[in-house]
Amino acid sequence: MDENITQHFRPDEAPFIDAIGEWLQQVADEYRPVLTHFLNPRQVYIATTLARRADVKVQFRGGHEHAEMRRALFFPDYFEPTEADFELRLLRVDYPVKFATLHHSQILGTLLGAGIEREILGDILTDGQVWQVVTEKSMMDYLVGQVDHIGRVKARLTPADFNELIAPLNEWESESATLSSLRLDNIVGTGFHLSRHRAKELIEADHVRVNWAETTKPDYELDVADIVSVRGFGRVRLDEVAGKTKKEKIRVTLAVLKK
Repeated sequence: MDENITQHFRPDEAPFIDAIGEWLQQVADEYRPVLTHFLNPRQVYIATTLARRADVKVQFRGGHEHAEMRRALFFPDYFEPTEADFELRLLRVDYPVKFATLHHSQILGTLLGAGIEREILGDILTDGQVWQVVTEKSMMDYLVGQVDHIGRVKARLTPADFNELIAPLNEWESESATLSSLRLDNIVGTGFHLSRHRAKELIEADHVRVNWAETTKPDYELDVADIVSVRGFGRVRLDEVAGKTKKEKIRVTLAVLKK
């Protein structure tokens, strides 16, 4: 990818930017659509930016209107995407509802323990009782055959239609803040009302993930659409960076999902 483009993103995002460059080139060379695995919000932001610069069309789908994890479809001008082109499937988690309680982390851990990568899975949804998982069409049968327990709870995955999709709980709370920097420890501390010292301890103890990837660097610089997961606290997403105040503080909008 052009160096003039990569300089606008973080060095650790270079491999993903190169992958997008290859997908965009594939659309141009082969004049056909290219479908990706699931992308996190930061990756969706980058893909949208680069597709716009390359004048290539792109759409995203994740199975429901407010999906966090979404597949990207890059396509040439002649192509008109349909829902089927995104090759999404829905699985229901069947378990003894009256006698057991499941958690997002248990379900995700079980699915990753079945030997698949995070990018194969879309959102894990719940309405407080029913649990559903969005995945790729090609992986549905494999997952159905692999899972017979979630943690210690006997459970299985059953194919479901998207017309059975539950209305997921959405408890993200938006809040505005002014920050001295976009450092990871600063945003963790602000999002969960912790001291910078406590936030730094959590990061260095490997209790924090950025876009589902490990990081133990308190000074890691965040950017728009990054999602930070903090074990035992919840998640915080950087939704907007809106310039600076007269005192050179950075205006931001955060979305916080508390555990």
